[in-house]
Amino acid sequence: MRKPVIAGNWKMNLTVQEAITFVNGIKDELDAIHQVERVIAPPHVALTAMADLLGGTGIGLAAQNMHYLDKGAFTGEVSPLMLKGLCQYVIVGHSERRMYFGETDQTVNQKVHAALIHGLAPIMCVGENLEQNESRLTDSWVAGQVQAGLVGLSSTNAQRVIIAYEPVWAIGTGRACDAITAQHVIQVIRSTLSILFGEQTAQVIRIQYGGSVDVNNIAGYMRQPDIDGALVGGASLKSTWPQLTRLAVVDS
Repeated sequence: MRKPVIAGNWKMNLTVQEAITFVNGIKDELDAIHQVERVIAPPHVALTAMADLLGGTGIGLAAQNMHYLDKGAFTGEVSPLMLKGLCQYVIVGHSERRMYFGETDQTVNQKVHAALIHGLAPIMCVGENLEQNESRLTDSWVAGQVQAGLVGLSSTNAQRVIIAYEPVWAIGTGRACDAITAQHVIQVIRSTLSILFGEQTAQVIRIQYGGSVDVNNIAGYMRQPDIDGALVGGASLKSTWPQLTRLAVVDS
């Protein structure tokens, strides 16, 4: 059985003090939910404070991004070596990184490898934009991103990767992809994984849905057999975040 992962991507929101106040208000309720992995992805500046605050709980911590090299003249970047021991997960290839900061399938692949080398579980994001969706290119586009992002991995390492299907047109728009369509695309992803690594490995790898997930639709996604959790944006900044996580348990 694949244990669902509910991860909250805060993006560029909350100061360190705001993050501390918010997490103090929800962590006990969130920590009491054991049937899913719970992960918080704050901005980099809050990682140390969150690591201290979440120590001793079952709540995991993710970085929102990292460079693929350990060190170097890359002003403003954070390396996997810096994250090692501070968090357990790292988001790579988010559509906002691809769209605004020029990330490519190749750099995403490099980040996946670097994360695994340093003991971090990569949450690798894939997804199509509105034009690709309306041109019926979703399946081929997403399959291509999965293939390119996982180049060079062994089956054993591939099992440590979490994939997040996030249709770009649904992120932060309030226009969520319906659960049946999300299930179809995630089936395509799992079929692609089967071709790359074999069916046994494909059935182990966890695949999340992300894109305007909230308390009103999480249950519908979690009823789908191939959806193993959610990468949540704005809803993870609300006091109802534990409620959303609990709904994922009830209907999983």
